[in-house]
Amino acid sequence: MTDFSKILEKAKELEKKMKESQEAIKKIEVIGNSGGDLVKVKLNGEGEMISIVISEKLLKEEKNIIEDLIKAAYNNAKSSLKSKTTEEISKNAGNFGLPGFKWPL
Repeated sequence: MTDFSKILEKAKELEKKMKESQEAIKKIEVIGNSGGDLVKVKLNGEGEMISIVISEKLLKEEKNIIEDLIKAAYNNAKSSLKSKTTEEISKNAGNFGLPGFKWPL
């Protein structure tokens, strides 16, 4: 019975740490760019785009080039966000014997 109470205690502690991580993740902001900074996309910790900056120089290009650079900047930001959220979760989950835990983004 003692083992079960220890497991339950660890589970409650892990739940608390995960909630803390979720709050910290919400505050994360990442910037992705493409085309040598012609396009910059900023995402928050929930993956929502909070800003996009397109250089005036780029507006002279063809529409499909602009679209491709926007997608590339977004994907760059999304990749950075995934790394940062995984790092945040691992900081807390790593202490509970959950090696390689990955945040589902």
